[in-house]
Amino acid sequence: MRLLFCSLSICLTLALSQAAPGDSPNRCEGIDFDAITPDEKGITFFFKGEWLWRGFHGDSEPLNSSFKEMDDHHHLGHDDKVFSYFNHTLETGFPKDIQELFPGIPTHLDAAVECPKGEYEVYHFDLKTQAVKKRHWAHLPNCTAAYRWLERYYCFHGHQFTKFHPVTGSVVGNYPKDARSYFMRCPKFGNVNDDGLFYYCKCQYYMRLDTQRDGWHAFPISNVWKEVGGDLDSVFSYEGKLYMIKGDQVYIYKTAAHYTLIEGYPKTLKEELGIEGPVDAAFVCGEYPIVHVVKGQSMLDIDLSATPRTVLKEWRLPFPKIDAGMCSADGVRVFVGAEYFHYETPMLLALSRIRPQPHKISLEMLGCDH
Repeated sequence: MRLLFCSLSICLTLALSQAAPGDSPNRCEGIDFDAITPDEKGITFFFKGEWLWRGFHGDSEPLNSSFKEMDDHHHLGHDDKVFSYFNHTLETGFPKDIQELFPGIPTHLDAAVECPKGEYEVYHFDLKTQAVKKRHWAHLPNCTAAYRWLERYYCFHGHQFTKFHPVTGSVVGNYPKDARSYFMRCPKFGNVNDDGLFYYCKCQYYMRLDTQRDGWHAFPISNVWKEVGGDLDSVFSYEGKLYMIKGDQVYIYKTAAHYTLIEGYPKTLKEELGIEGPVDAAFVCGEYPIVHVVKGQSMLDIDLSATPRTVLKEWRLPFPKIDAGMCSADGVRVFVGAEYFHYETPMLLALSRIRPQPHKISLEMLGCDH
């Protein structure tokens, strides 16, 4: 049965089939997922029976470790129920029958995906009018899971996926593709980064790297972050929020399914980070609450967990100016002109007086041979 479902606003709503007990599955072997969805913090969850995966890499874990009520209510028959969670807490009154929450939508759904107003799926339920509209897209495969990510829609079938248009259902491009090359880390497959993406912003555009094999793609910044427009000085993420610095202004977006500007922003750099702008770069390493802000030849360490935020330490860098900086699992990269330099830690960047070997951005990061 080809069945996709669309609602106007659901934080985390799942209709999962009952799982047969068994050993912990390996999604790199090719899995027919039951559901895929981001939570309110932007972390993507993959579900299969009694197991789930957090994000694009890592092992499976029991479903009841995060959503214990799913295990408590096995007798209810999950195919007929909606469980709505926020901050991993089951909301009051749930689970509910699908028919109670969405009259006219059939039970035993194969997949569900959230859509904004004006975008229609095979079954579209309008929360205001409770009208149900049906579309038949015979050209799409049987979707066992559906996923909306970065304003794009994906139908998962087995270990493959197909990107489709939410209004017409049309498929443009060479599909299906193997999900193990795009949505998870698997040996012998092209892989995503720890956060699923790597962004490189330049003028009015940002470049996104989904996989090394697929290469870079350029998009107007205003397509996703309308309030910013473009010409960013720096971008970094921390605790499910994306910080975008432009001049002396800071824009903070929630990174859940849609990038939403947090109420009250933009604010000045002085209000948010306790420093004057402009800045050349800013980056956070892992889950540490320190943002390293570069201004000219200085690097300022600011504790994001403190209120108010003040500079903890100022370092003198071995570069008169850098254009950008980023931190990942393999260390810190600072970008200077057409080259970048790699350091294992921010401290080594600050204390080293001999520059490491330069790397060409065009060759080693963008995949160009010139």
